[in-house]
Amino acid sequence: MTKIVESFELYGKEYRLETGELAKQATGAVLATCGDTTVLVTAVVSKQERDYDFFPLTVDFQEKMYSVGRIPGGYLKRETKPSDHGTLTARMIDRPIRPGFPDGYKNEVHIVVTPFVCDGQHLPDTIAVNAASAALLVGGAPFDGPAACVRIGRIRNEETGELEFVVNPTVDEEAASDLELTIAGTADYISMVEAGAHEISEEDMLAAMTFGQEAIAAFCEKQREFLAKVSPTPMDYVIHAADPCVAERIEPYFEQMSAALKDADKLARMGKVEQLKAQVKETEFTEDERAAWGSDIAAALKKLEKRAMRKMIIETGERVDGRAPEEVRPLHIVPGYLPRVHGCGLFQRGQTQVMSVCTLGMLNEWQRLDTIWPEEGKRYMHQYNFPPFCTGETGRMGAPKRREIGHGNLAEKAILPVLPTEDEFPYAIRVVSEVLESNGSSSMASTCGSTLALMDAGVPISAPVSGVAMGLIKEGDDVVILTDIQGIEDFLGDMDFKVCGTSKGITALQMDNKAKGLSVDILARALKQAHEGRAFILDAMLAEIAEPRAEMRETAPRIETIKIPVDKIRDVIGSGGKVVRGIQEETGASIDIQEDGTIHVGATDGTSMEAAKAMILGIVKEPEVGEVYEGEVVGIKDFGAFVKLTPGKDGLLHISRVANGRVGKVEDVLNLGDVVKVEVLEVDAKTGKISLDRLDKPDAPAGSAPARDDRPRERRGERAPKGDKPRPGQGTRTPRRRHGNDA
Repeated sequence: MTKIVESFELYGKEYRLETGELAKQATGAVLATCGDTTVLVTAVVSKQERDYDFFPLTVDFQEKMYSVGRIPGGYLKRETKPSDHGTLTARMIDRPIRPGFPDGYKNEVHIVVTPFVCDGQHLPDTIAVNAASAALLVGGAPFDGPAACVRIGRIRNEETGELEFVVNPTVDEEAASDLELTIAGTADYISMVEAGAHEISEEDMLAAMTFGQEAIAAFCEKQREFLAKVSPTPMDYVIHAADPCVAERIEPYFEQMSAALKDADKLARMGKVEQLKAQVKETEFTEDERAAWGSDIAAALKKLEKRAMRKMIIETGERVDGRAPEEVRPLHIVPGYLPRVHGCGLFQRGQTQVMSVCTLGMLNEWQRLDTIWPEEGKRYMHQYNFPPFCTGETGRMGAPKRREIGHGNLAEKAILPVLPTEDEFPYAIRVVSEVLESNGSSSMASTCGSTLALMDAGVPISAPVSGVAMGLIKEGDDVVILTDIQGIEDFLGDMDFKVCGTSKGITALQMDNKAKGLSVDILARALKQAHEGRAFILDAMLAEIAEPRAEMRETAPRIETIKIPVDKIRDVIGSGGKVVRGIQEETGASIDIQEDGTIHVGATDGTSMEAAKAMILGIVKEPEVGEVYEGEVVGIKDFGAFVKLTPGKDGLLHISRVANGRVGKVEDVLNLGDVVKVEVLEVDAKTGKISLDRLDKPDAPAGSAPARDDRPRERRGERAPKGDKPRPGQGTRTPRRRHGNDA
């Protein structure tokens, strides 16, 4: 294939797709560019079908630090595992691509994204989704595309004052936006939505999604124009078809499956369903048939379970646990469940239970990020853990999986808009949501639990946030929208639509859709029903804790902020950090110093806090004439003693002022470590040197004064006082040097 290029402009930005020059041994490869950001996406489709009961699609996003002109940190100095953002990007590509393959397709598909250049303004994630679709189609894969992805922002027009939607905003444009909506799909339907927002209304969110769908269609059309130049050859493939007798033998068990599904207890229901499946396998199939058709039998039984659940909801309006479509499961809410932690909240909805725990720390405990993405770190961190015991299973535990990272990110987005600023609340904040039981909607339970934990910790959030997961059952023109879906409704339904927000508006949203033909009307109904569900849950939360606690727990650090002149920062830090370390060791407080002279002092008790603040203020304070200090003698010279006034600031107490009367040696009156009361006599404006006088001077000890020496000052080796010049005719006489015989 020769190199083929398609350049185009859409919504005020330039794009470029090309193929035929790089990675030619892959099934398909596309180099995509926006601005200077350049991403290579390859797709490889295996030639052999796998005996799986799922579609084996893998997406890897390989973050390359050279793309932003940096060398990776750490000992290895090479890229290892992806960052959380890289993992989320891989998920973002997977979600709109997966539904495009035909049911029953079992060939392995591997998509690899390599960002060559990231220019810091045009993010590589949405570009990568478009390039992944193009790469699959260039290679002739059985993919129902094109698919595209766009990011929608909303920015106020400076000329008109109106809010306007922007497609794929730059990083600078996004900073001014109150909406970050990432939406993907085809020209005909939306398959994936991810959003963070500053409490925008359901109507505005729906308008943004509608606008995003139009933008997706425009990008899909550009892909078609690109593919018309390529003229790819569709690959031959076979969709495995089970023997018809498998479905025929299983179908008579439809009513029994419907009866087995009707149970509000998850484990009991699963037990009855598995027992029925085992009975069907044992009764209807021989041992040889079970060995030969194992995956086909499992798939047919799953389809039977799916049809039974969906028919129950469509025809009767009743769900497997007996609820109506709009009904929320029973709630159990306990803020402050645990002792000693800074804040916590237990949130339970049906058989989904989450314990969220909040920890407060100094701002210098923020999470620093070394990635290709623009953000350098995070002050607020939300982490979600899903151990195997929460579903009654065994399994390995270790690094968080993609699903855990994704759910934690959604809850983090939901809370961010209501957090106080650093000036209002100078803390780093970490919330960990531990899923203790799971039967669906655990990410929304973690959002609600996090709100409880923050309020229990006394974090002054601007408004509490609740969340609910919505579902959809669509059979032809029959549509039922479900509030607060449980696990089986997620797995066997058509949509997982999570909505978070305050009473004022939406703060986060996530949707994965399997149903084609999802209309704007259905989305509007889902958003309205979600608003009602969120409000019901929020009322229940506020009944247990109406507002953030006025006082933090005793175990939480108290942080106060002071401001010092920028030129005094080095005095507080000291050589190699000696001074600031000394303050921390002496007081037990934590100190965080910013470049603008802002200092955050943290301590768990008031005494440590006040001591640390006093030491810092003492360092930066300039002593003034007339001020009195009690200081330690830190140095002794022949001409006097140096007294420590504040950390890093000493003054000279001259020998003539250490006692009443003449003193021969300073040591006759003072020793190192003595504490004396002194008054500032003078501060030199140029050098900053400080002269002191001792208050309550003792009398000079007897015998301390030296014997009288009447020799001229120069003979005694003393320097004439400054300004004490000899008058004319009174200069020192210089003897005449003798020469020759005069010697």
